[in-house]
Amino acid sequence: MQIDFTGSRRATVGIEWELALVDAQTLELTPAAAPLLEALGAETDGPVRKEYLQNMIELVSAPHEHIGDAVQELAGRLAEVNRVASAQGVALMGSGCHPFSLASDQKPFATPRYDVVTERNQWWGRRMAICGIHVHVGITGKAYAMPVVNGLSRFYPFFLALSASSPFWEGEDTGYASQRTMLFQQLPTNGLPWQLTEWSQFEDFAEELIDSGMVSTPSEIRWDVRPSPRFGTVENRTADSVPTLAELGAIAALTQCLTEHVVRELDEGRELVTLEPWFVRENKWRAARYGVDAQVITSERRRRVHPLREYLFEWLERLTPVARDLGCVEELSFAAELAERGPSYLRQRTLAAGHDLHDVARQLVAETGAAAPGFSRSTAHSG
Repeated sequence: MQIDFTGSRRATVGIEWELALVDAQTLELTPAAAPLLEALGAETDGPVRKEYLQNMIELVSAPHEHIGDAVQELAGRLAEVNRVASAQGVALMGSGCHPFSLASDQKPFATPRYDVVTERNQWWGRRMAICGIHVHVGITGKAYAMPVVNGLSRFYPFFLALSASSPFWEGEDTGYASQRTMLFQQLPTNGLPWQLTEWSQFEDFAEELIDSGMVSTPSEIRWDVRPSPRFGTVENRTADSVPTLAELGAIAALTQCLTEHVVRELDEGRELVTLEPWFVRENKWRAARYGVDAQVITSERRRRVHPLREYLFEWLERLTPVARDLGCVEELSFAAELAERGPSYLRQRTLAAGHDLHDVARQLVAETGAAAPGFSRSTAHSG
């Protein structure tokens, strides 16, 4: 089948930020999306949208050349939503999973698209009380699409470890940095992309899935990193939702810079470095389990296993000239501070050690929309 890919402006960025809705008093998830969206006058494809469950919404930025502009747009949207939500007794929470609410109590919106997800996936479909970040980066043509998808997948541990914000699930510490990742990959067309190299291979793949009844449209291929033909982008969907604007900017900047790195490698005729798919899969699990303390597998045989933090710092230094060109040095550099001082999952665990999970939820609400996290000394890297 032919899938048209209309290219977009190179390296432009759009961000989708999924946020949970909680009762401002009990801090439990609450099905408040419909009345909130109605009060906001939200449109189906507007900048504030409904999502799969009635206890979540999505904020969507326009395409921007600079990360800072996209983040500030979302900050303005969040302020608008908060004004209406507070009047309804609702607060917003940026995290991959809620610390203690029961997933089975949450209800999806009744739409044909969501009905298929619920009916087909049954128990797993009823456990999708999860929120993430999707970062779209513009590419000029379909020839770049699959190489960029593969390139971003290679760096999956960076995105996930820095954003991991879901250590707790239904009141229990899962032992994982990102429980959301482990849940989301259970759905049949989700998870890591297959390593296809040409656009024609993706077209053949999508046709076979449709012919076999696995999907009804290519948009139902919900890979962690996927091409988005409608927008002329590659979409990075690996990250947990995060509470603060600095964390949001860091994930978006790292996505933008690594995409531009791959595009430049292709334009200069260099062969792209790849990582075997079984190692990509193992790295995903290690990042979900251990976060920034993971030991990741690299493409360098002389040092096959490397501490994630050190490997990240090497790449942040390598990407700094790209960040200068794109105007996102500040946002990219925060990734290093986040790795050192503690992503959300570490901040949550530190607070939970001396308090209960209601305090964790209260802190997540307080951080959501803040400029930056309130790091404590005990979350900082001591290695």
